[in-house]
Amino acid sequence: MKTILAILVTLIFLITNISGKDKDPMDSDAKKEGPIFLFIGTYTDPGKSQGIYIYQMDRVTGELRKVGVSDKTVNPSYLVIHPNHKWLYAVNELGENNGKFLGGVSAFRIDLDKKKLEFINSVSSRGSYPCHISVDHTGKFVMTANYGNGTVAVFPIRKDGSLAEASFVDQHQGKGPNEKRQQGPHAHMIMQGFDHRFVYSNDLGIDKILVYKIDTVRGKLVSCGEVPTMPGAGPRHLVFHPDRKWAYTVNELNGTIEAFTVDKGTGLLNRFQVISTLEKGETREPGSAAIHITPNGKFLYATNRGEINNIAMFSINQEKGELQLLGHQPVKGKTPRNFVIDPSGAFVLIANQNSDNVVAFQIDEQTGLLKDTGIEISVPNPVCLKFLE
Repeated sequence: MKTILAILVTLIFLITNISGKDKDPMDSDAKKEGPIFLFIGTYTDPGKSQGIYIYQMDRVTGELRKVGVSDKTVNPSYLVIHPNHKWLYAVNELGENNGKFLGGVSAFRIDLDKKKLEFINSVSSRGSYPCHISVDHTGKFVMTANYGNGTVAVFPIRKDGSLAEASFVDQHQGKGPNEKRQQGPHAHMIMQGFDHRFVYSNDLGIDKILVYKIDTVRGKLVSCGEVPTMPGAGPRHLVFHPDRKWAYTVNELNGTIEAFTVDKGTGLLNRFQVISTLEKGETREPGSAAIHITPNGKFLYATNRGEINNIAMFSINQEKGELQLLGHQPVKGKTPRNFVIDPSGAFVLIANQNSDNVVAFQIDEQTGLLKDTGIEISVPNPVCLKFLE
């Protein structure tokens, strides 16, 4: 009897596993079904764009189809989707006039049935040229970096998704050695790390990554240190490895990536590698922009703008976190401002701001190299790409 029972248990175990429990997540049968939505932030000035565009992407082929557009908004260049998937927030990237800051932050309600974004409200970003936005892990606050005057700000989210006026503003201080680009602070990013206690803000103007603790009761940031980058590097964006041990920043001005270990106690970063995003002998201005890691943590990509217009491809050593350059892929456009990796890790979509196109590449899951899919859509002045499943 015990022998028969053991055989039955073994058969049930085998059937369970054969039925799909251990399927490769890259297999099409194991992927999530249904549409995946792509939101595209743009510059509406000089008048070509209507706002935030909504596309659907085929999970298997990568094909893109336009399905909607947001209510009218000005220069929604960078976007973030709330964890509840009900709301989307965008910066309104505007400067100042007669000493008055014009930058804004806008809230939208996501209506996937109608394929549209409904405007809720807008508040001052408390600075000029806001260029990055994120939501804290509690879903209670939006955080924004203002490039023009070098401030970061925190905004409470009300129960209906609307934004309250800023509950906290911090003015960065200092300058860097680049006389054209670093005459003062230029906050370029603000986001939480995997350890939700800490918030990081890259400042291109002062060659520092500022580290804060977040008070989610009062909606404030408390400074707890600074991480210097290379002088004149111009740190732009930061990304954390899925295993939570390493962080990588892309430097706009000198075209490098700095790799760091993450101190789990203090939140501070300790550099262990600097590697170029450029081809050997390249002397043109890099204008390095965006940086992302594949969901499996094996590969990292970073874009170069200016006259270069390519995306640098790296493998990540899974034991040490070190990067190794794999090569460069032309982006089939001008000024690759931002890109996104789809949730399955199969595709990279690149927003080419000055050629008005978004191009899809397929990731080789073994080598990390990118293959042109031939998929390309026309979008006026695309800047930021965000997926919603």
